[in-house]
Amino acid sequence: MTDATLSRSAPSPLVAAARGVTAALERIPYSLVALVARLSIAGVFWRSGQTKVSGFGLSDSVVDLFRDEYRLPLVDPALAATAAAIAEHLFPALLVLGLATRLSALALLIMTLVIQLLVYPDAWPTHGTWAACLLILMTRGAGTVSLDHLLARRFGTTAPA
Repeated sequence: MTDATLSRSAPSPLVAAARGVTAALERIPYSLVALVARLSIAGVFWRSGQTKVSGFGLSDSVVDLFRDEYRLPLVDPALAATAAAIAEHLFPALLVLGLATRLSALALLIMTLVIQLLVYPDAWPTHGTWAACLLILMTRGAGTVSLDHLLARRFGTTAPA
């Protein structure tokens, strides 16, 4: 066989199968990907926020945790603990609703970067996974299963995805 004959022949069964799988994966709707990303990353931050509160206030030990273990520079531990507890409840709730998704993802990405750079620098595999979910949501939006999409349709603006 010549090179010209080989290039015109049918692909091997393995190549054909790989192409079929790739084609099937490309048909997964982005809205499903976004929904899974939103719910997954929201769960991570919500659960972290729950460890910081007792009822409607901060838990007894959380300020000590921010002062003694996290040691964020230039930020009062009580202020940092309060801000983290609020952020870890507010932004995940917004992500679940698909409301202000890009802003919420940005806020949680900034929090992730602070945690990575100042608190747990050895936890980069975990933080990288969080960042990947958040970057997808920041760049592509919440998808069609979201309040962002419904509001964009209602007010006739371009849907933020």
